[in-house]
Amino acid sequence: MAELTSMANIGAEMARKLRAVGISSEELTAAGSKQAFFQLKTLYPQVCLVHLYALEGAIRNVDFNCLSAERKQDLKAFSDLLKG
Repeated sequence: MAELTSMANIGAEMARKLRAVGISSEELTAAGSKQAFFQLKTLYPQVCLVHLYALEGAIRNVDFNCLSAERKQDLKAFSDLLKG
């Protein structure tokens, strides 16, 4: 099993939070960024859109700043939906 911190955009603090909600690197890839973000949001309500971008980048193995504008727009819409 690959360590979460070996994934792009995932530092020690993000890895700690992901482990706290029961997500490993394989589970992150399988669940997808939106599901992982939703799980994080339930335990850590302060997580923000940048966290969601970071998760997506980790899954795609790219820096979150390299995500396409379309993908960022889709992720932002999801994040906004969770805000209510």
